[in-house]
Amino acid sequence: MKTNLKIHKHVIILFITFFLFSCNSNIVFDQYKAVENHQWNSENDINFIVSNMDTISTRNVFINIRNNKKYEFNSLFLIAKMEFPSGYNVVDTLEYEMTDSYGDWLGSGFTDIKENKLFYKEKVVFSEKGDYKFKLYQATRSVHDIEGETPLQGITDVGLSIEKIKE
Repeated sequence: MKTNLKIHKHVIILFITFFLFSCNSNIVFDQYKAVENHQWNSENDINFIVSNMDTISTRNVFINIRNNKKYEFNSLFLIAKMEFPSGYNVVDTLEYEMTDSYGDWLGSGFTDIKENKLFYKEKVVFSEKGDYKFKLYQATRSVHDIEGETPLQGITDVGLSIEKIKE
């Protein structure tokens, strides 16, 4: 009787795990890179390589940022570079709000770590087969700072995720 109960328990856990993973079937790519000592130098890029075989589907691309309470700015400035398999490059300067007007953190999380899922590219079709290379640099500066905040304190992880748009 105990063995039969253990088997049912394992089957239920397996079913729940399968159900949870199948709910996010639109995720094509999802990867994080840790920022060493939670200090992101402006010259240190964070790289992601995404292999693309689907040249038809429409997708959204997100930059995911995890920060702790040592992050002292209400905005985050990034330079994002996307290199196509053919060598063509697209470079964007991006600004994301990290707090609301009261200084409260945006993003999700109940601990000191907040996670922000930030739109990078909307409704994009990766029309070339092959490897797409993404490089992210931080470009955050104080009001009168020309050189930039280096190292930028409080960024714990930087991620990239790509989701297929369900039509």
